[in-house]
Amino acid sequence: MTEFIPPGSRWHALPSPFPMKRGGALQDARVAYETWGTLSQARDNAILIVTGLSPDAHAAANADNPAPGWWEAMLGPGKAIDTDRWFVVCVNSLGSCKGSTGPASPMPGSEVPYRLAFPDLSIEDGAAAALDVVRALGIERLACVIGNSMGGMTALALLHANPGIARSHINISGSAQALPFSIAIRSLQREAIRLDPLWNGGDYTDEAYPESGMRMARKLGVITYRSALEWDGRFGRVRLESDRPDEDPFGLEFQVESYLEGHARRFVRQFDPNCYLYLSRSMDWFDLAEYADGDVMAALATIRLEKAMTIGATTDILFPLQQQEQIADGLRAGGAESLFVPLPSPQGHDAFLVDFGRFDPAVRGFLDGL
Repeated sequence: MTEFIPPGSRWHALPSPFPMKRGGALQDARVAYETWGTLSQARDNAILIVTGLSPDAHAAANADNPAPGWWEAMLGPGKAIDTDRWFVVCVNSLGSCKGSTGPASPMPGSEVPYRLAFPDLSIEDGAAAALDVVRALGIERLACVIGNSMGGMTALALLHANPGIARSHINISGSAQALPFSIAIRSLQREAIRLDPLWNGGDYTDEAYPESGMRMARKLGVITYRSALEWDGRFGRVRLESDRPDEDPFGLEFQVESYLEGHARRFVRQFDPNCYLYLSRSMDWFDLAEYADGDVMAALATIRLEKAMTIGATTDILFPLQQQEQIADGLRAGGAESLFVPLPSPQGHDAFLVDFGRFDPAVRGFLDGL
């Protein structure tokens, strides 16, 4: 089992013990984060970015790590999230394997990883850990919280639990509760991992690693991250040039199959399977409605913000557009100047990672107006 820690990460030690929402506590836990820009003397120009399931804290190049980050096109001097103006903090999710404490981390006083001894993980735990980083940096109130995908859930949990923590919020392809379709997809992903014999009840090694299960889980995820429109436009029915070998009559035949296989193989050894299981399940459990007698709109209306923008892609099947519209309506009911921005991107849930021609102007315009 391996942690995949990006160069240049900084670490914040969480309070010990760090209580978890669903029971148990972590001892000597930490959270990885990175920063860009300069915190103003008034400490009023801070933006917090909370991420999706797989990204690390390295959203963009910085002095500690000049390599391009996963949101390089959006974050930096003169970009949509302008680090000449804003002090930006990006936090790696608690439970991840990218520097923060998670199932792949060694237990305190041991070289043995937590594996399934890690406490049940919730979105709210990740929100509490991110807030602790913000407080440690001396920030009392954020200018904005930006959450993408799972990070959209984390952002809402943070804002709900901490009234007044931020002036504004950008929720990108997020949701206030997991829907049945998304739960079903993630359930199949987790099942693919758990049914791999090498998963071995979570007790695997780098030498005996559940690669087949992770490949299947990642392929299923990638299919839902993009749209049928994009799959058709990129690959159509184009076949691979080489014939299938006789010993593999049902092997890869179409270019789209080859793309999924290559994508999955690049991912499987870069993310820990147990961390994947824990983070995936935390999304299924998340439901802001539990704080308002089952009424998600009422829960959203308790969040206090000055301004909010909720962005979604019309082709997103994993976090469908009605979920972003629901967030925008709920935040508006709570008194925020709330903007809903549906973008006609063909690239589905992952559009915010690739369709910068559409997402850049929306984010830039909102932040320029703060």
